[in-house]
Amino acid sequence: MKKSIVLLFLCLFSVSFYAQTKKFKVVLDAGHGGKDYGATYHGNIEKKISLNTVLKVGEILAKESNIEVVYTRKTDVFIELNERANIANRSKGHLFVSMHCNANDNQEASGNETYVMGVTRNAANLEVAKKENAVVTLESDYKIKYDGFDPKSPESVMGISIMQEENIQQSIDIAGKVQQAFTKFTTSKNRGVKQAGFLVLRKIIMPRVLIEMGFVSNKPEGAFLNSEDGQNKLAEAISKAILGYRDDFFKTETATTVKKEESKKATVKKEDPKKVDPKKVDPKQSSENKTAVEGVTFKIQISASAKNLETVPKNFKGLNNISVEKGTTIYKYFYGSTSSYTKAKQLLEEAKAKGYTSSFIVPIKNGKKIKLSEAIK
Repeated sequence: MKKSIVLLFLCLFSVSFYAQTKKFKVVLDAGHGGKDYGATYHGNIEKKISLNTVLKVGEILAKESNIEVVYTRKTDVFIELNERANIANRSKGHLFVSMHCNANDNQEASGNETYVMGVTRNAANLEVAKKENAVVTLESDYKIKYDGFDPKSPESVMGISIMQEENIQQSIDIAGKVQQAFTKFTTSKNRGVKQAGFLVLRKIIMPRVLIEMGFVSNKPEGAFLNSEDGQNKLAEAISKAILGYRDDFFKTETATTVKKEESKKATVKKEDPKKVDPKKVDPKQSSENKTAVEGVTFKIQISASAKNLETVPKNFKGLNNISVEKGTTIYKYFYGSTSSYTKAKQLLEEAKAKGYTSSFIVPIKNGKKIKLSEAIK
């Protein structure tokens, strides 16, 4: 019996320790490789540029103590699209970033763009997806493995299902950060965040993006992509975006953090019981007021979708108090609203218990979203 108790204690301790020291895990995917050269123009080869840039991003991220980097490939080898997804999913990563170079028959085309998984009828987006998906023809039995997928068919591209749709907002956020960072670190045209059906993204069960870093078909831009200086700038931009995403969506709770919170609680001045009439105080309201963050409202984002849903409980697994924010192509759905961070954490647990496992807290101040770390500083 004593041995069982000791073993149980050790198991609980190890789980607790892991939860407190868990690292943010990034899966970096260098597009193409081996017999798959990707786009090639003017001596610029996509598979080499993507690999060189991925390794540079990995080097920058590896300097961070709480980040673990996983690669789908670190050398010039051919990795099937399904296997890239398998590597990502087996790693239980928190973010998947696939890096590529664009190309166009119109060699004047230039700029960078970042894609999230989705279905689209936009001709330009479909064309990009078709080119990147064409690699499946180099795999044996690809029609069987990819359910009869035809890389030349727009219907096949549009028919790819959106996996783990609740992750789309995080994907859009990291994509936006990548594009903002490109604007800061390069002079290339910002072509924005887009949606398309990429096979490499379809089976990945975490937030994921595919970055087209620029056009190898454009002679000046291709030279930039192929240069050491260009790859360093691209790597710095992508790394900054990933670190920004980590700061917004991934928090590690350490013993130091807990001690600081306990210390703050110990120094909070207690109310004089003589001045407070307990009959007039709502215990629930009192508890929320103590943890209220002045000027900040917390909401729980539970999903993002291309569908405009009526905000009634039957559409959200029984949850009440649903609000919606309409974007250009995406509707973001939120559960609850409170000025108390403690209450927000309770709402988050309620959302997750209902099956919205990728939901997260969104702090809003003066009508604008801010970082969670800034809100509770």
